[in-house]
Amino acid sequence: MVDVSGKQSSIREALAVGELLMHVSTARLILAGNADKGDVLGVARLAAIQATKSTHLLIPLCHAIPVESVTVVFTWPDQESNSEQAVLRCEVRVRTSAKTGVEMEALTAVSIGCLTVYDMVKAVDRGIQIRTIQLLEKSGGKSGDFRRS
Repeated sequence: MVDVSGKQSSIREALAVGELLMHVSTARLILAGNADKGDVLGVARLAAIQATKSTHLLIPLCHAIPVESVTVVFTWPDQESNSEQAVLRCEVRVRTSAKTGVEMEALTAVSIGCLTVYDMVKAVDRGIQIRTIQLLEKSGGKSGDFRRS
């Protein structure tokens, strides 16, 4: 692990995003709350939050840090009305006051949130694609701010 013992704690924040591409009928099932396993987005939101707290257990050299705030938002971006595919976007913002950043926590949360959606509806749509998981922005720390253009 990288030695962060000499670093000062500071406010650090990261925003990550991922998308799921699925059949429109699957999106309708999720929106209606009729999936066999229950409230897909509610469970996926909880899974994403839980993932932030477990990141250091999943990624070998990641520091265990105090996660002080997690916001998980699922949205359905506008799409063409004649499209057979729907896109579900998962955004996670993580915040802490620590000696190291929360990029990995945000990325892990998005990954687990998307995987949870897949798990909850895979019986009706095994062709769901999880794509474009990426860091959009981060702030705080010695390396400064980052914003994807």
